Amino acid sequence: MNKLSNQVINKFIKMTERISNGKMNVLEFAPEGMTFYRGEIHMIKMIGDHPGTFISEMARNFNVTRAVVAKTVGKLEENGFLKKEEDPRDKRRFCLFLTDKGLQAYELHNEYHQKYDRPLFEYLESLQEVDLKLIQEFLKYVFRSQGKGRVFISGFR
Repeated sequence: MNKLSNQVINKFIKMTERISNGKMNVLEFAPEGMTFYRGEIHMIKMIGDHPGTFISEMARNFNVTRAVVAKTVGKLEENGFLKKEEDPRDKRRFCLFLTDKGLQAYELHNEYHQKYDRPLFEYLESLQEVDLKLIQEFLKYVFRSQGKGRVFISGFR
């Protein structure tokens, strides 16, 4: 591996470790009295981005079991953030939608990222399309490789 490739992979590993070991495992929207674990708020985001999504789609997206998603969905439903509606095409599964309270959490989460991740967004917006496509291809490769049992965060393949 050449020096630049090594630097890139080391920075990627460092970024992955920082995200996974971040001190903030809970996100709290204080005035609204809403507190979420990372998985919960990102499930709310996925449902907000894709209303009517299914538990199985969420499980594939987050690379966890349907049981894990179902448990979290049940908690979010119990707390009034989402609702399940029977799929009109298949009575055995449910479409997931945000309630008004869920939409509020979704918007607060978006505002949070706009506030704290603004420098990253501005940097990405400043890049040429060819550079963005290169980053996109790199990320696609990483996710494909992780699905085959390879894990990059240890620094070994």
